[in-house]
Amino acid sequence: MISNNEDLEGHLSRLNRAFERAGDADVYLVSMGPGQPPCALNISPPVLVAQVQVAAAPNSDDTGSARFMRRLLELNASGLLHAAFAIEGGRIVLTAALELQNLDVNELEAVLADLDMALAEHVPGLVSLSKSLGLG
Repeated sequence: MISNNEDLEGHLSRLNRAFERAGDADVYLVSMGPGQPPCALNISPPVLVAQVQVAAAPNSDDTGSARFMRRLLELNASGLLHAAFAIEGGRIVLTAALELQNLDVNELEAVLADLDMALAEHVPGLVSLSKSLGLG
């Protein structure tokens, strides 16, 4: 169970995940590997929120944007186990929320692995799709 920042740091250390605290905030930036954006972890009772900024979201209502958004929803349904693609503040993010009460190191590891997989396997395809549709 994670009940405070020290518990979170202990779990990340046990998982051999490089991390740093983001300034004075209670946000931890966890390395997702070379060339990948970090995962922000924040304890926001009753959950631990994990979020990775992926790219700018399409900002038009055309057919290409609709096809891109459809692909995001398809990946949410079939390609992700613990996380989901979402839009926040004009950005596409990968996000997950884990209930703190029962959160153990194995569950944290599974979520980070799901995010790792999405960054490695799904995001490159989304970037290609975005370019082919003239969105980015």
